[in-house]
Amino acid sequence: MQKVLITGATGSIGEKLVEEFNNKGFFVYIHYFNNQKKAQELLESIEAGELVYFDMRKKKSIQIALENIQVDVLINNAGITKDSLFFFMKDEEFEDVMHTNVNALFYITKILSKNMIMEKKGSIVNIASISGLIGNEGQANYSASKGAVIAFTKTLCAELGRYNIRVNALAPGIIESEMIENLPKKKELKKSIPLKRFGKAQEVAKCAYFIGVEATYVSGEVLNISGGMVR
Repeated sequence: MQKVLITGATGSIGEKLVEEFNNKGFFVYIHYFNNQKKAQELLESIEAGELVYFDMRKKKSIQIALENIQVDVLINNAGITKDSLFFFMKDEEFEDVMHTNVNALFYITKILSKNMIMEKKGSIVNIASISGLIGNEGQANYSASKGAVIAFTKTLCAELGRYNIRVNALAPGIIESEMIENLPKKKELKKSIPLKRFGKAQEVAKCAYFIGVEATYVSGEVLNISGGMVR
């Protein structure tokens, strides 16, 4: 049975990622930090899996949690936002977002890719954002972090391809989730999207499975999932 680790599995997109990979017969490592109740419910809803706890902000916590885990597919989904206009953004708001969205992704990928290199196979999918492609007002920290994720993806593609490891990224647009609950001017935003609606978490999950498992000759790509908003 193939194995996948999904970070940030208790979020809206994470939950659908767990569901998608479970439906495809994967053993799913469900990463959580704050929401143990939701993580347990997810575990009980799937055929085979295990809970994995660690704090994205702490390198040692990540290392201890992952030292004995081996996977065929890694989905780096966990991330945070702390939005504010640049001149009003606090230093810690910038640092927290960069540390969680970039530094932790580096630590996680470095640990889990070691066995992939030894086995000469594997797939890594990094969840970026259209904010990392075009920037977004009020998200200097988040946009910078997701731009870094995209550059990281392309570099790892070049470095790990010789070991038969594919590395890709997804760049979701506005997806119905807890992250957009307080989003201002939702009606106006929908009008700017050619498909005239926000995306669904399940649509992101299906793309993650496609690019992570089925697209066996695709690497170094950033799949834009924005309903035509970015084109």
